[in-house]
Amino acid sequence: MNTAALDKQTSDKVSFIAFIIPEFAAAYKMKISDAYRYLKKYGGLDFLHKHWWALHTDNKYYTLLDIYDICRQNGGLR
Repeated sequence: MNTAALDKQTSDKVSFIAFIIPEFAAAYKMKISDAYRYLKKYGGLDFLHKHWWALHTDNKYYTLLDIYDICRQNGGLR
């Protein structure tokens, strides 16, 4: 496996997740730290890690709705 490609992919993944967590926080009127804990507790971060490649190509609005739906299915209340 090409290490440079892996590093680029990892960098892109981290950049996307670092972008979407504050967007989630703003959309649902939360502090960024609270949004991170919420996403971690209700499966949103696992979903992001698993599906980031597809999510980053979608409209931000739909990505946030997808994350919200996953968290609600796992017991989240926001």
